[in-house]
Amino acid sequence: MGIGQPAPDFGQLTPDGRLLKLSDFKGKYVLLDFWASWCGPCRAENPHLVEIYKQFKGPGFEILGISLDKPGKKDNWTKAIEQDGLKWPQISDLNGWQNNAAQLYGIQAIPQNYLISPEGKIVGINLKGKQLTDRLTELIK
Repeated sequence: MGIGQPAPDFGQLTPDGRLLKLSDFKGKYVLLDFWASWCGPCRAENPHLVEIYKQFKGPGFEILGISLDKPGKKDNWTKAIEQDGLKWPQISDLNGWQNNAAQLYGIQAIPQNYLISPEGKIVGINLKGKQLTDRLTELIK
């Protein structure tokens, strides 16, 4: 899965049981954030994502968190969302590394992200820190 390729659509459930799909966000830049409550580096990255979200959230940008938490660990997932102050949509199928979306995107390690254009094309992969801020500034502001 590379830059310029179409982003495969997928859908999973929010913590409250609603089905949410990537295609629900068509027309916006979407940062797909693959993470899990048990992943130390993911949790360390979350404060930066919270800042990114405060700075860029609006009609043209959304983050979609995809958790690789394991079966039976929904409480850990929802607790991590609350503890880390993640205000953007979160979804998971609670299948760990067998997560449907993670398989679709070839996720081998987390945290990992994909930036998707309003037209549904991949425009960034694994953007972190200043690199992510700069890319979003370039695209959205």
